Amino acid sequence: MIPVGDSDVRGASVPIVSWAFIALNALVFVYQLTLGESGLQQFFMQFGVVPSEIQEGDNLLSLLTSMFMHGGWAHILGNMAFLFVFGDNIEAVMGKVLYTVFYLAGGLAASFAHILFNLGSDIPSIGASGAIAAVMGAYVVMFPGSRVRMLIFLGFRAGITQVSALVFLGIWFVTQLLSGVASLGATSAQTSGVAFWAHIGGFVFGLIVGVLFRSRAQQMGLEHA
Repeated sequence: MIPVGDSDVRGASVPIVSWAFIALNALVFVYQLTLGESGLQQFFMQFGVVPSEIQEGDNLLSLLTSMFMHGGWAHILGNMAFLFVFGDNIEAVMGKVLYTVFYLAGGLAASFAHILFNLGSDIPSIGASGAIAAVMGAYVVMFPGSRVRMLIFLGFRAGITQVSALVFLGIWFVTQLLSGVASLGATSAQTSGVAFWAHIGGFVFGLIVGVLFRSRAQQMGLEHA
């Protein structure tokens, strides 16, 4: 299932920051496509988060650069779909400056969670998933009654259905948590290389921050009712 919209559209301003993040991720991905296989691996090692390096205090800039890199089409398209649907609401509530700080801080929290559960690893972690998980965590606290429009595929047919944001994001988080626990002690190949703990860390960070802005989100809901 792929999110394509939601029932809570807050604020009248254009979500410039969310669109800017989407554009930046897209530009970096286009650049990645110009690299050969060896060049791409070097790019990942240089700008992705390598836990063993961060533990030594090296390549700290990768904590930021890693969240604008992706491993393939499915990775970036899925992430950007989630950011497109959920990001505008959070940006409207927080404002552009605070939302920018929140998004980047969510990515950092996700990276630190990943490092904590992958101490000594030499495998680079990349992707905006952790930062976007923070957006999702804040969303479920601010807009628990929202409904998300999902694109679903049944064989060769596709359709749109609506599901509760609380149910959808709740199931997503539980799935990540169970997968994260199952990944403890497993190799990267055994977990398909998915950074479950980055997703978990980002989501929990978003939940915590979301509580601080929940009253503001509810107030905006009354103003735009």
